[in-house]
Amino acid sequence: MSDSPENNTPAPVTPAKPKSLLRSSLLTGSMTMASRVLGLVRDIVLASVLGAGGAMDAFAIAQKIPNFFRRLFAEGAFSQAFIPVLTEYKEKGGRDAVKELADRVAGCLGSILLLFTLLGLVGAAGFAYVFAPGYADEPEKFSLLVDLVRITFPYLMLISLTGFAGAILNSYDRFAIPAVTPVFLNVFMIAGVLLFADFFPNPAYALAWSVVVAGVFSLLFQLPFLQQIHLLPTPKLDWSHPGVKRILVLMAPALFGVSVSQVNMLLDSVIATKLGDGAVSWLFYSDRLVELPLGVFGVAIATVIMPGLSRLSTTQSTQKFSDMLDWAIRFVVLIALPATLALIILAEPILFTLFFHGEMKYEDIIMSTYSLKAYALGLFAFMLIKVLVPGFFARQDMKTPVRTGIIAIFANILMKPIVVIPLAAWHLGHVGLAFTTAMAAYVNAYLLYRGLRKAEVYKPANSWPKIWLRYGAANLAMAGVLSVFLYFWGGWNEWHVVERVIRLTIVCVAGLMAYLLALFAVGVRLRDFRAHH
Repeated sequence: MSDSPENNTPAPVTPAKPKSLLRSSLLTGSMTMASRVLGLVRDIVLASVLGAGGAMDAFAIAQKIPNFFRRLFAEGAFSQAFIPVLTEYKEKGGRDAVKELADRVAGCLGSILLLFTLLGLVGAAGFAYVFAPGYADEPEKFSLLVDLVRITFPYLMLISLTGFAGAILNSYDRFAIPAVTPVFLNVFMIAGVLLFADFFPNPAYALAWSVVVAGVFSLLFQLPFLQQIHLLPTPKLDWSHPGVKRILVLMAPALFGVSVSQVNMLLDSVIATKLGDGAVSWLFYSDRLVELPLGVFGVAIATVIMPGLSRLSTTQSTQKFSDMLDWAIRFVVLIALPATLALIILAEPILFTLFFHGEMKYEDIIMSTYSLKAYALGLFAFMLIKVLVPGFFARQDMKTPVRTGIIAIFANILMKPIVVIPLAAWHLGHVGLAFTTAMAAYVNAYLLYRGLRKAEVYKPANSWPKIWLRYGAANLAMAGVLSVFLYFWGGWNEWHVVERVIRLTIVCVAGLMAYLLALFAVGVRLRDFRAHH
């Protein structure tokens, strides 16, 4: 077989139209929203039961280890390398070629994941030391961390195979099933800590086991839907298959290119283990709130445009490729700017409302507020990276994102001592970690944007000056309304939780209405996102 699939029954090429992109993004976003809302409920439960002490620190690190590798194997390098190759096989070779590719990839990916999982189980202490060197001098805390790593590590294999199944479904425009799957993790974790925590010496063990059970369920949930489209893989170990070889070649550099934000946030956690009890947890709660808009909208848009960009790249539709990227960037501006402002202005009310109960202390909320504001500064860049990287990977250009990613990582590392050390003297080292990660994201986003312009595959629409003016005015209107409410409503820690929820809801609705009305007043319409201008 040649490097390209056999061209016997080519499928008609039908690039996604902006209207269908909007519908698919909203569908994926709404499914993801359900998952993220449950994720918030989960974090509220965690804050109540574990607070921000040693057990929560240990669980946050233990969960981060398989999640970090999952981002590489599933959502990151593998997914970004697999989808363009899968799309090419689909367009040029039909369903039989796709099934043959899926069988081989399932066998090869599964074997790598199995070996890596066994390595994680045997070397749990080594992983714990690398990811949390600050805990090595605390035997009890380190021992708990090693146990949690050993329990949660198989989740990497389960959720990566789930991501593989989801990538196939996404390529056939079945976006809803992969988008709703993360709900199960949150459901099982909430159930684990509420129903089974008393059966373990530490509630963190119940959480760890619930993560693994959720991984099993998530994978099994996807399989019937693959069977529906006759693409349920029969794993076959065949490293010589041309598609498998091309995916491996594309994956190698993509390991760096797609996960720069995760590498930087992981670096934050590693350093935070040396900043004393609570620092990891403060960053965890801050990160969770920034991940809400990033996960709902940034990931949804990136998920939806990746197959479309791959199709357009295959058919050499340069203008339409540029139009689709332009559409995605406009959507990011529409969502990311108000989300950034809202998180910065409302950081304290949000954190007090969600987490100030149970084991969570006043100081923990205040410290988390500072790091949330710092992380939020980078939200626009985090979302922009999500939609710019597919512009390279869809054309099977892995080198440019790797180059920009490495530069961003080094920029982050260079900024850390300059910012973190002075702040650490004021017990605010975690804020410096969040801030430098946010700034490194802007370095990465700028270099990716410049790379797409240089390659002449993206040319911004002429309407961008008008877009910036319109969205800028709407964001100022929203920020003004939020600031007025906070001026008259202070002392969020003194109110009962019900009163906090009611007041925060009123503030958020008022801010959202101000934003939407301002957008309408300056001439922005829904149809702007259904057609290119």
